[in-house]
Amino acid sequence: MNYHISKATIVNEGTVHQGDVYIVDGRIALLPPVERSGEWTTIDAEGMLILPGVIDTHVHFREPGLTEKADMASESRAAVAGGVTSFVDMPNTKPQTTTMELLDEKVALAQAKSMANYGFMLGATNDNIDELLAADPSRYAAIKLFLGSSTGNMLVNDPAVLDRLFKQAKKLIVAHCEEESIVQANLHNFKLECQGTERETAALHPQIRTTEACYVSSYKAIERARRYGTRLHIAHISTATELNLLSNKPLAEKNITAEVTPNHLWFDESDYAELGNLIKCNPAIKSRDDRLALWAALYDGLIDTIGSDHAPHTWESKQLPYFDAPGGIPSIQHNLLAMLEPMHSPQSEAERDELIGTWLPLLVEKMSHNPAELFGIANRGFIRDGYAADLVMVNPRATTTVTKESLYYKCGWSPLDGQTFHSRVETTWVNGEIAYSHADGVATTSHAQRLLFEK
Repeated sequence: MNYHISKATIVNEGTVHQGDVYIVDGRIALLPPVERSGEWTTIDAEGMLILPGVIDTHVHFREPGLTEKADMASESRAAVAGGVTSFVDMPNTKPQTTTMELLDEKVALAQAKSMANYGFMLGATNDNIDELLAADPSRYAAIKLFLGSSTGNMLVNDPAVLDRLFKQAKKLIVAHCEEESIVQANLHNFKLECQGTERETAALHPQIRTTEACYVSSYKAIERARRYGTRLHIAHISTATELNLLSNKPLAEKNITAEVTPNHLWFDESDYAELGNLIKCNPAIKSRDDRLALWAALYDGLIDTIGSDHAPHTWESKQLPYFDAPGGIPSIQHNLLAMLEPMHSPQSEAERDELIGTWLPLLVEKMSHNPAELFGIANRGFIRDGYAADLVMVNPRATTTVTKESLYYKCGWSPLDGQTFHSRVETTWVNGEIAYSHADGVATTSHAQRLLFEK
């Protein structure tokens, strides 16, 4: 099917403008084709936003081995319902994705099941450095390095391994930065004081996984990267203090970059009282001041990408006492809508139009353009002639209320349950075919492809 999307508000490469977009044989065309062969559909998109599809470079789809929580089919359905057209999955599955053979097995799972384009990271361990350095850089997205333990412990703490990895890595290193010694000492002390008492609540989480733990780990990683000239991406920045380690130079001039999640922008420690373990994640959601500083850092260019860290767990596991409940939040279906909320905050139409002209291009930069550029994802992330037609159409004047019934997550819950957003994802195209529409839901046929990496 070919499409003519007419009279749309197109957000792309720093501009917001009215225009038409054509989808021809799965590719974007910015001018009408000379001859229209095949089947065509015209879509009147007046009043609608057309954005490049979101590229989410930080997801945990849990397959293989953890499919009681999620799987490729369920979570990719949630992804396209949220305007995400491509994802990069993390290696802490079972077995852990630490060899190219295991990565290829995940590719085969995604090829059979995924509704969105797919790529995968290779995980670093203390023992697989030779495998990492020998792997073909075009076949995987990045090296994931856990400098703090999280779900599926892949902690790398051997200084000699870290030095060799940072010195010789051919790929971007994406680091989870929390200083393990600080976290474990805090965990030990709070367990002695609080376990089994009324004080054992998720409000302890930022007191255990502290600002200090994040800063010390990020500082060490950045120092090592600077020493060896390594390309380093700090995952899920959560503190104002860490921002002092970052630069606001243009992305092309940076070796050290950073990601923030919508979870750390949406919630703060005041939300633990109501949501408890439902917002327990690693690194912890911290103070209101941290949250506001992260927002400011998006505008200032200190933070380069927005990734979901979509990390489902079963409802039953989240009902366990705090120390036993796992860390992680399902979020991919509503991240784009959450990040669109700032454009609805002004009181007047003039203020709203002004904010649309500034916030929307910045949002597209952080959620589509920069992920494509940073990870070297070929022919995606922009509305450009000849690029893959990965697009999302958003209605900025319709609402979306989060309900359990509307969730595509296998886990069946969201901490946003009951939240009403002031935008709605109308249509998501993946490689030129409709993967999701508000009217019909997720498509029954997938046109997803494996992502290709140029860096």
